[in-house]
Amino acid sequence: MVEPGSPSQVVRVGVLGCGHVGSALVNLIDERNNAIAAATGLRFEIAAIAVRNPSRQRDLPVDSSLMTTDAAAVVADDSVDVIVEVIGGIEPARSLIVDALKSGKPVVTANKELLANVGAELYRAADAGGVDLLFEAAAAGAIPIVRPLRESLLGEDVHRVMGIVNGTTNYILTRMAEDGASYADALAEAQQRGYAERDPTADVEGYDAGAKAAIMASLAFGVQVVAGDVYHEGIAAITQDDIAFARRFGYTIKLLAIAERFSGGESGEHPEIGVCVYPAMVADHHPLASVRGSFNAVFVEGAAAGELMFYGRGAGGPPTASAVLGDLIDAASNLRRSTYSPVPAGPRARIRSVDELESAYYINIETSDAPGVLATVAGVFGRNQVSIRSMEQEGLGDEARIAFITHGARERDVQTTVDELRRLDVVSDIRSLLRVIEE
Repeated sequence: MVEPGSPSQVVRVGVLGCGHVGSALVNLIDERNNAIAAATGLRFEIAAIAVRNPSRQRDLPVDSSLMTTDAAAVVADDSVDVIVEVIGGIEPARSLIVDALKSGKPVVTANKELLANVGAELYRAADAGGVDLLFEAAAAGAIPIVRPLRESLLGEDVHRVMGIVNGTTNYILTRMAEDGASYADALAEAQQRGYAERDPTADVEGYDAGAKAAIMASLAFGVQVVAGDVYHEGIAAITQDDIAFARRFGYTIKLLAIAERFSGGESGEHPEIGVCVYPAMVADHHPLASVRGSFNAVFVEGAAAGELMFYGRGAGGPPTASAVLGDLIDAASNLRRSTYSPVPAGPRARIRSVDELESAYYINIETSDAPGVLATVAGVFGRNQVSIRSMEQEGLGDEARIAFITHGARERDVQTTVDELRRLDVVSDIRSLLRVIEE
């Protein structure tokens, strides 16, 4: 720790973007600057803030003259030491970050979409510039998962990373499960509270979680996984019937991001990676089942470390700004020591097709209520090598609702089973198909 009264080294920060995260970061720097200086000898000074509309009223502890629309000029300014990018999207964020790295400026970003699509290009640019590219806030908000995967678990044989990494969908599913809200009502409330955007597609369809899954898979397994490699399903089809069945049998429905490494392949080939986002019925005894509201959690499984869970707020301006500030301190400290922490890009991942992935499944169908129907339906499961673990039937007048939970089965075989069931005269509807996570 720096002795009281010792001079602090001033680090000038250029901030690109001043939405929820950028504004929270500027306020957090102002609140924490004295404590940071006492602990590290570094004092941050906001040099410039690039925004779309400089005249917009903002409650920030900086002079309005620091606002500019010229983000490129902020990057090119020789008096700026570190760049923080919280614009989002691919362009102009990509070009601005590359220019900053080429000019020897470390960059801190929270841009999951960018990293999940062109991360390898940015890692190479940072390495060529000999400076940091840090992105703790891009994977799980305030939850420290990037640094553990990059550093603490670098020597660990990680074989699965699984988590709830989208606060919007977790809030919606929690409201549906605990308060009986419909999907539409829970989504509207999430929007009112600021958890969901006016257009919630990226959240509810799994794209946001998919980008985060790609980033975590790349770090965990040392390969390049991009957003397009991630299979994803959203939560819009989840019903109160699904939630009631899950509760009755000891499960909770969560939107999960799962990245797994599989052995096999030709000698010398890298292992295959499976990366998916989908709603799943999680056994109530699993730690992820108890993650409520807008909180997130990431579960890491390794050969030596066993099971680790990282839990906390995964979204929102202040929590995300906290992760950005932690990276900013690291970047400034490394810059002072003329060092940096490279991110190996790794080879392109061999992605295992979702058709080849295995899971237990929950399948809910409606059939005619007549003798022999159950035997006919069960025969379809058997012909496709899908073993039934448990079954519940409920009479609905002339029809019946039958819910199955299977043993572990290949996705391809389950989809073939569902296709055959749809063609049966005795089956009127396939109401739900969800994967089941026991451990």
